[in-house]
Amino acid sequence: MTLWEAQEGKEYIIEQINTDDEELDAFLFSLGCYSGEKITVVSHLKNSCMVSIKDARYNIDRQLAEAIIIF
Repeated sequence: MTLWEAQEGKEYIIEQINTDDEELDAFLFSLGCYSGEKITVVSHLKNSCMVSIKDARYNIDRQLAEAIIIF
């Protein structure tokens, strides 16, 4: 399941991130968004979603949320 399909308020584990951009991978890693890390969708917005990673909140766009695979 992708992060975009996740229920609000439920904690998930990141399984993998499907991007071809090494800079984006490095940026996400610096935020704490990598395989094995816990992530929670705080809210879904029109074309983005607010997520919580390691007690910090970030707003990510729909395209990136669809690239993050969770379980």
